[in-house]
Amino acid sequence: MQLILASASPARLALLRQAGIEPIVRPTDLDEELLVAAHEAEHGPLSPERFVLVLARAKAEALLDEDPLSDFDGLVLAGDSSLELDGAMLGKPHSPERARERWLAQRGRTATLHSGHWLLRVRFGEVVGSAGATTATSLDFAADIDEAEIDAYVATGEPLEVAGAFTIDGRGAAFIDRIDGDPSTVVGMSIPALRRLARELGVAWPTLTA
Repeated sequence: MQLILASASPARLALLRQAGIEPIVRPTDLDEELLVAAHEAEHGPLSPERFVLVLARAKAEALLDEDPLSDFDGLVLAGDSSLELDGAMLGKPHSPERARERWLAQRGRTATLHSGHWLLRVRFGEVVGSAGATTATSLDFAADIDEAEIDAYVATGEPLEVAGAFTIDGRGAAFIDRIDGDPSTVVGMSIPALRRLARELGVAWPTLTA
C-alpha cells in the first residue's frame, strides 16, 4: 500500500521512515494565513484542534487539486502543527526576530503542541474515504534559558520554519524539560493516530510498513 506525504517537513518524513514507511513526498503550496482567515470569516474563530485539522485537510485536498492521481492507489497524508500558549496559536516564526520573541515569551512556561492529521484513501483518481484526527501534547520549556542561549539557537536557523520555534529532535531538545503525551506529536505527527486513521479507512498498518 503506497502513501503520499503531502508535506515538505523533514521531521514528518523522518517519523514515517522510522515507523517503516517509505512515502512518496509531494508537498503542496498553500497560503495558510489566508485560508484560516477565510474559514474564520465564514465559521467564526477556530479552536486549536480545529485550526490544525482545517489546515491538514486543506493540504491533503490541495494535492488532488494539483493532480487527480489517476494512476495512484493508496493513501494521501497531510498534517499541520501549532503551539498553543496563553490561548494563542503559534505557527512558524519565519524570521529570527519573531523566533527570539517567541523564546523570550515561552521560556519557563508550559505550552501545548497540537497536531492535525488528514488521510485520504484514493483509488485511481477517486477519493473513496477520508478521516482526520488531532492530538495534543504538553511540554515544559526550561526556565533557565538565558538570552545568549536563545540568540545562539536562533542563529542556527533551526527554529525559523517549525511550529512554536522549537524542535525536540534537534538542537531545541536541550531547552525542553518535560513532555506529557505522545512524543511524535511534538515532532510533527502522531504515528499512533496515523495507524488508527489508516485502520478507519480499511488499511491495515502492516501493509504500509511491509
